[in-house]
Amino acid sequence: MTAALLLGHGGLDRIVIRDDVPVPVPAVGDVLIRVGACGLNNTDINTRTAWYSTTVSEGITKEGGRAGFAQAEASAGSWGSAAVAFPRIQGADVAGRIVAVGEGVEPSRIGERVVIDPWLLAAGDWLDPTRSGYFGSECDGGFAEYTKVRSENAIAVDSALSDAELATFPCAYTTAENLVARTGLQPGETVAIAGASGGVGSAAIQLCRLRGARVIGIAAPSKAEQLIALGVDAVIDRNTEDLEAAIHAAAGGAIDVALDVVGGAGVMPLLKALRQGGRYSSSGAIAGPMVDFDLRTLIYKDLQLTGATMVPPETMGRVVGLIEQGRLLPLLAQTFPLRELIRAQEAFMAKRHVGNIVVVP
Repeated sequence: MTAALLLGHGGLDRIVIRDDVPVPVPAVGDVLIRVGACGLNNTDINTRTAWYSTTVSEGITKEGGRAGFAQAEASAGSWGSAAVAFPRIQGADVAGRIVAVGEGVEPSRIGERVVIDPWLLAAGDWLDPTRSGYFGSECDGGFAEYTKVRSENAIAVDSALSDAELATFPCAYTTAENLVARTGLQPGETVAIAGASGGVGSAAIQLCRLRGARVIGIAAPSKAEQLIALGVDAVIDRNTEDLEAAIHAAAGGAIDVALDVVGGAGVMPLLKALRQGGRYSSSGAIAGPMVDFDLRTLIYKDLQLTGATMVPPETMGRVVGLIEQGRLLPLLAQTFPLRELIRAQEAFMAKRHVGNIVVVP
């Protein structure tokens, strides 16, 4: 089959397209899926460059994303600070059809249209990263014509959406659902979303609206029209000099919740914009993981700060239910052929899009 192999950590030159990769053989409990489409995510860039290693202190810059980070440690290159086995087929967001099953899986599943739940959670303590994994990181993923996954992670979906549209959902929407849920967002509350135009941010807009919240998006002004159409009540320029004041002006006062996939210099203004007892949740730091932090803001404002990476079991099932009900919209920004994965990653890193970029075999 044709597949994109990541040969090791580093730049875009570490990705090679091969036409002689063996088709995966489903093991006990597995299904084999013909990939219809596979979406791109920040984790693809983070893993390729080993940005997750704590020796990297900068954000995903244009140079770092293209060439990798000299200070990165390969032994801690995955989201869980462990080594990645190479070569690796990345790609977490798969939509396609089951074409074969392993022992122990009902043959009736063959022909099912599915999306993959990318979190390969352990039984029991699902928050144990040593026994859980991520599709396309701890095992081969979907940047290929075929992929395999354990049967319970292949979620049947009944939808008129195209495979490319369905491939915008798994990583971004499960991450966003967890990001929002960690704050306990309530109807009528006001939430500010940093990175509102990206895959996770645009998903969070929809999920916050479904909860009856008022949404303020922080993004590039060129994306304001699309975000307003998606349901935000106001858009703030991400380069605003006084972000805290701009948030207060847009909200008419302090906000209840801040959702952040950006990090960097925007963290403290978000925290300062929160009301007493407000909640902040983060699932990314593309602008930089190292931030100036005044602990007094946390202490004396009684804030709740949470990280959001591993998602609870059944999260993807709930997302699929919302898709089938037509309550979530796919934001397909652009598609590329699988053979042009490098060009797709360059477009993804340019961040000129709203929503998700997808590759199609």
